[in-house]
Amino acid sequence: MNKLEQLKQRSLVVADTGDIEAIRRYQPEDATTNPSLLYKAAQLPQYQQHLKDSIAWAEQKGGDVIALAAMKLAVAIGHEILQIVPGVVSTEVDARLSFDTTASIEYARQLVAMYEQAGIDRKRVLIKLASTWEGISAASVLEREGIHCNLTLLFSQCQAVACAEAGVTLISPFVGRILDWYKASTGRDDYTAKDDPGVLSVASIYEYYKAREYPTIVMGASFRNTGEIEALAGCDKLTISPQLLQELQDDNGTLADGLNSDIPNQARPAAPMREAEFRYQLNADAMATEKLAEGIRNFVADQLKLEELLQAAR
Repeated sequence: MNKLEQLKQRSLVVADTGDIEAIRRYQPEDATTNPSLLYKAAQLPQYQQHLKDSIAWAEQKGGDVIALAAMKLAVAIGHEILQIVPGVVSTEVDARLSFDTTASIEYARQLVAMYEQAGIDRKRVLIKLASTWEGISAASVLEREGIHCNLTLLFSQCQAVACAEAGVTLISPFVGRILDWYKASTGRDDYTAKDDPGVLSVASIYEYYKAREYPTIVMGASFRNTGEIEALAGCDKLTISPQLLQELQDDNGTLADGLNSDIPNQARPAAPMREAEFRYQLNADAMATEKLAEGIRNFVADQLKLEELLQAAR
């Protein structure tokens, strides 16, 4: 039994890609997409018809044709993914709305409506939002409407705590991007899975949730190597790139021990986190502040590239 098969016995494996062929190859439970992955997928030959169809649909609707076409393309790719995976697909709200709660809610509702018009039950869709205070606030409203959310670009405990208290369905705490920051800031290049700051961050969040019996799913994301993945084996879900899925599949060794499942119960906080406290704690964490801002900027940049691609195909 290879390591990928062993991992699937301990965590739900999610494909971190919009590439349909890769999803077929590794047979994950779910799949996650984001503007960067959609931009890459949209350049593949098999998606060219989706581009044309999305533009044609948007032109009939009127308004901002390219913005609508980008939404339609995301839903079209998500719809195709859902014909393969048995679980859910994550589709992201435009990162330019990361600090606008009302606009994020409306965008999410529109995405879900598009999925439902395509015959997809909203239970099979996770709406991805950045883990800003505004994104978490939007998720709180959406969850009460039966729209399940995946809070991404999550780098700190305060973000995780606020998400759990908001009743978010799933969080995607990042591993590799945290490691990137520490390597750059310390000059160290010899981190192992045992002292990897990203692994330690996700393990801490996982333990915090389980000790307090929060139902929010923890899905480790943004891996740089298979050692990080093995160290988090047992996490609720792990979203993994095709390259690392292949490395796990090719390895017939024994999977590492992973997370400790024996976690004593602890009481939840007496009062929910306030906005001021959230912002203070996030600001006090230089890594989380920098990586959250950088992540939003990068997603916006790739969203703009995707829109340019659609404009060129029009």
